Amino acid sequence: MGTQTAEETFTLEEILASVKDSNRLILWNDETNTFEHVIHCLMYHLQYTEKQAEKIAWKVHTEGKCAVLEGTFTEMEIYRKILKAEGLTVSVE
Repeated sequence: MGTQTAEETFTLEEILASVKDSNRLILWNDETNTFEHVIHCLMYHLQYTEKQAEKIAWKVHTEGKCAVLEGTFTEMEIYRKILKAEGLTVSVE
C-alpha cells in the first residue's frame, strides 16, 4: 500500500510573508457561510466571546474582510487551514 500526500504550493507573496515578524489572518466575506457558522468558528477555534465574534462577523459582512488574528506565518497558516476546513474564506497577509 502506498501513501498519498497532497502537494501544496506557495506564491512568492506567501513566501515573503513567512519571513515577516508578524502576519495577519484575514477572514473574507462570502456568500456561502451563515453568521451563525462564522460566529461559532470564531468562538470555537479562536476563543472569541460571542459578542466579539458577532462584531467581527458584522465587520466582515459590511467591509468585506477583517483581520481576526496576528502572529507568525506558521501560526497563521495553521489557523488558516483550520478555518478553511470549516468552509470559511481566509488568507494570510
